[in-house]
Amino acid sequence: MRAMMKIAEDPSTDHLWQEFVNKIMAMVTNTTMWTAAALVLGRILLILLVSRLALMVINRIIDHLTSDRESLRLKLRTRRVQTVGKLLKNTAAYTINFIVVLLILGEFDIQLAPLLAGAGVLGLAIGFGAQSLVKDVITGFFIILEDQFAVGDVIETGTFKGTVEMIGLRATRIRSWTGEVHIVPNGSINAVTNFSVNQSLAVIDLIIPYDEQADETMEAIRTVLSKLTDPNMTGTPELLGIQKLALNEMTLRITAECKGNTQSDVTRVINTAVKKALEMRQNEAS
Repeated sequence: MRAMMKIAEDPSTDHLWQEFVNKIMAMVTNTTMWTAAALVLGRILLILLVSRLALMVINRIIDHLTSDRESLRLKLRTRRVQTVGKLLKNTAAYTINFIVVLLILGEFDIQLAPLLAGAGVLGLAIGFGAQSLVKDVITGFFIILEDQFAVGDVIETGTFKGTVEMIGLRATRIRSWTGEVHIVPNGSINAVTNFSVNQSLAVIDLIIPYDEQADETMEAIRTVLSKLTDPNMTGTPELLGIQKLALNEMTLRITAECKGNTQSDVTRVINTAVKKALEMRQNEAS
């Protein structure tokens, strides 16, 4: 207790405390320091404001270039344009934010050269260690940019065939008609067959025996085809005529324009309609 009282009464302790208080007061009342801090804060706010305005202007330009009107003028598909627009916006946002961070660090007198050098070495190391990832990203970018295929298209690549459910910068997801989902790295997509870009043609070969009256049979088939409707068909099916002659039979060929990758559905519809027509003709003849 006496020792504590001696410390409290020690004049050197009061002197140290007074010196600390004086330093705090001097720092608080230092107008030069507050002026410099206010200037730094003002420059940081100006950097943030200018970066936001620049990003808004860039996004407006991207929206204008990827609008539906511009897409129709350039004959680009809307899905492709929207995907490229989002990609450009993300790239612009990342680039501007990176520049903003560097400028703010520079306001605090932080040396940027060592940071940039370290980031370059780190990026080089990551690039060597993830070459397949870089290849996937670059390939995915060109798939989107060149509009090789889009979400909803039916494609075939390698041993996989199905409907595209998702296109990413790293991988593409394909669902087959039996329900299996295939995740294909973009870097492994070397060749693609797109069944949804243009209209398809369903070709049906109908074999009938020689004892059938060819002219009457073809007339009955044409009558059925002219009345046939299906949402997948884009035109009226056409009977071209006799495609091939064999010993005891002949082959009639029917063609029908249809939507992409709907040949199988249209073929089944036409086969069913023609079968019913031929059965009705045989019943009438008997």
